[in-house]
Amino acid sequence: MSDFRYDELVQKALISVVREVLADVAKNGLSGNHHFYIRFRTDHPKTKIPSYLKKQYPEEIMIVIQHQFWNLKTFEDRFSVDLSFSGCQETLVVPFSALTAFVDPSVKFALQFTPSFDGESSPTSPDRDDDKPKTESSSDDGKIISFESFRKK
Repeated sequence: MSDFRYDELVQKALISVVREVLADVAKNGLSGNHHFYIRFRTDHPKTKIPSYLKKQYPEEIMIVIQHQFWNLKTFEDRFSVDLSFSGCQETLVVPFSALTAFVDPSVKFALQFTPSFDGESSPTSPDRDDDKPKTESSSDDGKIISFESFRKK
C-alpha cells in the first residue's frame, strides 16, 4: 500500500479552483465587485515576466486582476495575462505551480499555496493539447471514456 500525499492532492484541487475561476473570467469577464490579488514566485523556472520586473521583484510579486487586464488565457499548467506597468502593457506567463496566494477580497476568499519547483517538466511545445486554452466547451481530446471498460466481467 502506498502513502497518499494529501498535501499534494489538496494543492492540485485548490489550483483547479483558481484555474476554473480564471477560465470563467477569460470567457465572461469579471462580474460584480470581484477582483483578484495573485501572488507568485518570479524565480520559478517557467514564470515569464519582463526582465525589469524580474529585477525589481526577484522572488515574488503580487498582481491585481481588476480594471486593466487584457488577453487572459488559461491552460492546464499556467495562465497568461497582459497587465499595465508604468503605462506599458506587458504579458506575464504564470505557471500554477508558482502560485503562493490567490485572493478575491470582494467575497473574503483566500487560498495559499506552496510553490513547486521540483519535477518541473520541460516547457510545453506549441503543438501539444495542453497548450490550447481551456474553455467550457472544449474537452481534453474529444473522446468519451466509458466506465464499462473498467468493470470486471
